[in-house]
Formats: sequence, structure tokens, C-alpha cells
Amino acid sequence: MQVLIVEDEAPLMESMVSYLEMEGFRCEQAGDYHTALGILDKHEYICMLIDLNLPDGEGLDLVRLVRQNHDHPGIIIISARNSIDERVRGLELGADDYLVKPFHLSELVARVHSVVRRTRMQGEEVLRFGMIRVIPEERTCFVEDRQVDLTRKEMDLLLYLMSNRNRVVTKDSIADYLWGEYGGGYGSYDFVYTHLKNLRRKLEEAGCPDYIRNMYGVGYKFSLE
Repeated sequence: MQVLIVEDEAPLMESMVSYLEMEGFRCEQAGDYHTALGILDKHEYICMLIDLNLPDGEGLDLVRLVRQNHDHPGIIIISARNSIDERVRGLELGADDYLVKPFHLSELVARVHSVVRRTRMQGEEVLRFGMIRVIPEERTCFVEDRQVDLTRKEMDLLLYLMSNRNRVVTKDSIADYLWGEYGGGYGSYDFVYTHLKNLRRKLEEAGCPDYIRNMYGVGYKFSLE
């Protein structure tokens, strides 16, 4: 899996490349805006890590160009800019995630894996699990041939569970996926319980067995067993 890293801080670039390659990724490097543009004309990537403060251009402009001209790569912004306005702007332009410097490399790798899973799902025409069928591009869900009307967050939650099938996911990981890194900062997981309850109810009303297993004290598992 090939990743493009656009970052002008050489020590950070070296650390990210080393860590990602240990995880099995192949990394291309661009130290500035125009080098990144030249590389993008020749290759496609499963994921891109883009710094906003580049010496010869603005990282947000690069995010915009990638979304306009390339086929669904995952994009993670890495930046020291920590304002809500910057985060919102980056996500609205098409970034999949926003990671504030300084960060732990283990967290970076976890977010890259998460974005890669989502990117791969978007490229699939149909996802199936048991009686459930999802068309990601249309954001439609069916139990057998019966369509299930899901809200945006319920659909995001279902896709997250399907991408982590047969693995235990924690309440924290669900909150982070649905609401970003501040998802777990509300002091309560009532919103997670509410979306899980509503998703369960709608699937069951359409005739689907309950695939969401409670792993008490740990989290949840999406499983046929």
C-alpha cells in the first residue's frame, strides 16, 4: 500500500516513513508543494499525509486539488494549527482526518489504517455481511431486499462496524470515528448508546438478526456468531 507524505520537517518525515514502513506501507516523500504536485501527476496513492505549512504553498490548496483530480485517496492533514476553524475548513475541503502536531507515531499509524479501510470500502460497489447489504457510494442499506432508512451517523456507524467485523471496538473508538478526536471528551457516551440502539432497532425491524454483540466492560463486536 503506497502512501504519499507531504512534509517539510525532515526529522518528522524520517520518523513517519520509518514507522509506516515497519507497518508494511510503501512511502513516497515530498518536502514541498510543487514536488507533491509533480509526484501526483505520475502516481496514485491509497492515503496521503499533508502538512498545511509548506515552504512554497498552502497544504489546503493541495487537499482541494487532490479531491478535484484524483480517485478517492484517503487524506490526513497533519498540522500544528489547532483551531476549530482550521479543522473544519480542512474537513470541508475533503480531508478524512486531521491530526495535530505533536502526535504519537502509533496514533498516526492507527489513523492511516482507519482511513485506508474507509477508502477501500468506498471503492467497493456492494458490501455484504449476513443479511445486510450496503452500497457505500449511494449510502443505502438493505436487509435482504428491504431498504433501511438510516441517518448519516447511523450509516457511518454501520460502515465502521462492517469494516471492523469480528473485532472488538471500544466506545472510545466509535466516538472518535463518528465525531473526531473530541468524540470521547463529552464525559458521557450516551450519544454512542443512542446511535447503536437506533441502528439495532432499524435493522431488526427490517428482519435482520442482531449482529452487534455487547462485550461487557470492553465494547462491541459485529459478528454472526
